[in-house]
Amino acid sequence: MLVKRIILICLAIFVLTSSGCGAAKAAEEPVDIIDDQYVNLDLYAPFAQNTLAASLDEPSSLVLTDNLPRLNGATALYPVYSAFVRAVYPEEQVLGQWETGETEIFDGKEVYKQPEPLIVCHGTAGAYSQLISGEADIIFVAGPSENQLKQAEEAGVELTFTPIGRESFVFFVNAANPVDGLTTQDIQRIYSGEAVNWSGFGGGDLPILAYQRPADSGSQTALTEFMAGVPLMSPPAENVALAMGEMMERVSAYQNYENAIGYSFLFFATEMAAADKIKLLAIDGVAPSRETVADGSYPFGGDFYAVTAGTDNPNAKIFIEWMLSEQGQSLVEKTGYTPVSKDS
Repeated sequence: MLVKRIILICLAIFVLTSSGCGAAKAAEEPVDIIDDQYVNLDLYAPFAQNTLAASLDEPSSLVLTDNLPRLNGATALYPVYSAFVRAVYPEEQVLGQWETGETEIFDGKEVYKQPEPLIVCHGTAGAYSQLISGEADIIFVAGPSENQLKQAEEAGVELTFTPIGRESFVFFVNAANPVDGLTTQDIQRIYSGEAVNWSGFGGGDLPILAYQRPADSGSQTALTEFMAGVPLMSPPAENVALAMGEMMERVSAYQNYENAIGYSFLFFATEMAAADKIKLLAIDGVAPSRETVADGSYPFGGDFYAVTAGTDNPNAKIFIEWMLSEQGQSLVEKTGYTPVSKDS
């Protein structure tokens, strides 16, 4: 039941506007915002049989038995905090939460009311929203957008950011595209709308279809930072959706999207939603990899955070401190991210 509940909470499946003719229209538009493909977070559920969530090689130095912090986060970071839960939370208590619900009268009938879950995945925007409203104790996300900072300020909430790992922001094209790399300025020109044809970058004579994500998503915030003040081209609002896996699916669909470019984070692009028909681009001559993120040579590696907002849960701080311990950082590394410290 826990696995099914996590999927229901984590994976809201949204349908693209005008699905029947959307592909044809997208191929004609210079920019598009896309929806997510189904990313099966069930595979990373903390206590699922044969879970892909990383495990420690020895018992955890921290075991929480009560006051378990409520967690939320970005889709790409769910495997990380699922691994933390697997190590620190008692399995029987996490699973047992589904047996502690109460009944209520609905439409004249007595129905079971499930308790609020401890571990959810609402994506970056949803996680920030729940943190600011006090519905989550810790969220796992990249840095906030200006709008999210404004929301926190208006709510009188102070956000506290603790870096717990590093990841790279990557761009990708269809594997059939002859372009293997771009400069920072090249991508800024593409996403500002100045550059509109691949022939200017050693590709074919094809219009560039540059996908975007919705505002306040983690990768869209990263793109805004990447642009470094260069105005971002506005995409058509009628195609706004939520997540990033579909971006990879569409770019990999050679028949219709050989001219597409998209972006994501390295772990999500290579592990969670891997597609064999996309190609990660080198930026300024450096290919993205865990090694180039760790040594700082890839120019767009950055921290991701455990974020709190004045929670009164007494275990939130203790839990975050453990994340920065040798054990916590080993789980960051085993998951596929770059640790920020060892036994700090």
